[in-house]
Amino acid sequence: MVFWVFGYGSLVWNPGFEYDEKIIGYIKDYRRVFDLACIDHRGTPEHPARTCTLEDAEGSICWGAVYCVRGGPEKERLAMEYLERRECEYDKKTLVNFYKEDDPSQPAITDVIVFTSTPDKVSNKYYLGPAPLEEMALQIATAFGPCGNNRDYLFLLEKAMSDLGHEEDMVIELANEVRKVLGNGASTDGKPLKPSRKATTTVDGKLQKKAASEKKMPSLLLAFFSNHITIAVLFVAVYSLTMPLS
Repeated sequence: MVFWVFGYGSLVWNPGFEYDEKIIGYIKDYRRVFDLACIDHRGTPEHPARTCTLEDAEGSICWGAVYCVRGGPEKERLAMEYLERRECEYDKKTLVNFYKEDDPSQPAITDVIVFTSTPDKVSNKYYLGPAPLEEMALQIATAFGPCGNNRDYLFLLEKAMSDLGHEEDMVIELANEVRKVLGNGASTDGKPLKPSRKATTTVDGKLQKKAASEKKMPSLLLAFFSNHITIAVLFVAVYSLTMPLS
């Protein structure tokens, strides 16, 4: 027995399980979208990450990598158990045909497993649905979880698709929007960073006081020594007047 599984998200660059063969190619009538919540890897229940799922789209193709696991029931069982734990937010396993670039008319492999999600917020609690580009970028820029930042997931996918020689406009556009958010400053709690007037005033006030005190220091020292010199001169003068003439 053997099974093939298609990766279109983090599986492209980090399969994480033992496999026997990897082939680059695509599946038809699907497109990649960032509509699925991740609450245990790149996000948390309070601040879910946005990760890839597939959306039905007739005439579209989705590039990725297919992995073959063969070598006996035990090896296949371990690989599938790992994948099911890792892809726990996906509520469906769909069977698709996989194509290679050199033969788009005939599938290279049939009955390939792909993890997908039901696009329904009622029946699928992890389905976030589409959102404006700016909103998705802010969420991705600020979400993080036990496995790292949501933005790294996106940037690694962008790089992986470039390495495959099949960059995707949507991924690039979203990644660039996230970079804009990060360039403007974003906090890890999902809110844009804004300078605190109170904090700024406090810090600036301390700096200003320090600078003013440093400027006053030479003057204070000069005044200190001048006063003591004056007192010493007066003391000598008084002492001289009290001494008897010889």
